[in-house]
Amino acid sequence: MGNAKLIDGNLIAGKVLQEVSAQSAEFRHDRGRPPGLAVVLVGEDPASAVYVRMKIRDCGLCGIESFSHRLPATTTTRELLDLIQRLNSDDDVDGVLVQLPLPEGIDTKKILDSIDPAKDVDGFHPSNVGRLVRGDSQVLVPCTPSGVMRMLDEEGVDPKGAHAVVVGRSDIVGKPMALLLLHRHATVTICHSRTRDLAEVCRTADILVAAVGRPLMVQADWVKKGAVVIDVGMNSLGPGDAPSVILEDPARQSDFEKKGYTLVGDVSPEAGKSASLITPVPGGVGPMTRAVLMQNTLKAARWRTD
Repeated sequence: MGNAKLIDGNLIAGKVLQEVSAQSAEFRHDRGRPPGLAVVLVGEDPASAVYVRMKIRDCGLCGIESFSHRLPATTTTRELLDLIQRLNSDDDVDGVLVQLPLPEGIDTKKILDSIDPAKDVDGFHPSNVGRLVRGDSQVLVPCTPSGVMRMLDEEGVDPKGAHAVVVGRSDIVGKPMALLLLHRHATVTICHSRTRDLAEVCRTADILVAAVGRPLMVQADWVKKGAVVIDVGMNSLGPGDAPSVILEDPARQSDFEKKGYTLVGDVSPEAGKSASLITPVPGGVGPMTRAVLMQNTLKAARWRTD
């Protein structure tokens, strides 16, 4: 990574999980029950199954009760809507998470829009998106960009007055990331695949966030000297297809490395020669995303019961 200091996502995520664990114990003492997260998995997608397993494990570490619902790939939109309605009405469930992607034939937008905004721990519901745009303090924010902001805070990086360039415009990362930086008084540029002179725009960034899902796209000479680089990408390189999330799972990482797979981000490791701070892959943004999910579940539990 060159001369840049690595931002240790595992360390910061561990700190977040400890905070959530202590606060979950307080919640349980005050309310007589733990916070509850319902995780819905439809179908047999291997990467989704790994994500769900890690999220349930994190619940156990934090004193959050997990409610796992596994449905066959033949599940209809109507059947899934019925389940979500039951979870919306269940007072023991504070957060509802539907693992994406859903199988073909299920209306993903309709499903996500049906989740009670107060239980929308992914922050995808239009109501939460609108509150984020408005800058409301009581809002459930998508986990990855929220985790990035915590990383910046932990490293003492103040976005105020900085030029932040976000490469990627997804609803899950790019757009909410830009909004969070804007609310912290950064000047924000959003880039994408059709941006003219993308490399040149990136060179102007004090804070560069890469979230495009293209392995090693951001080259070393795209990074300004002293910039802070946040690599959101998780891409697997190897002899065949392997879900990047499996490579990120420490329990399986060594097995896949022996088979010739490597997990890389959207940023070339050589960018560390110019950057002042950079996130590694793995061990950077990924652990923060899962930790913030636990934090969002606790927030939802508190706000629902206050």
